[in-house]
Amino acid sequence: MAMDPLIQNIEIVLSLFYLVWIYGWAKKNLGSPKLAILFAVIVVYLTFFQFPQLIWIPVLIFIFAVFGKGFFEKFNIYKK
Repeated sequence: MAMDPLIQNIEIVLSLFYLVWIYGWAKKNLGSPKLAILFAVIVVYLTFFQFPQLIWIPVLIFIFAVFGKGFFEKFNIYKK
């Protein structure tokens, strides 16, 4: 079944965004830019190109983190 070109392009853009994000994190934690790019490429390839449906999970987590704070504040689950 063919994918919609718009969805395909969005997935490519999200993959590139995740690649840069993981590279920045790995460079800070690993210390070596060459090792960080290798790590980022391997993680993005194994995760998002092998299983393209997983590309939407970080988007959902981001949306929940931004808009879900008020939801949990109403229930006071973190306050004693």
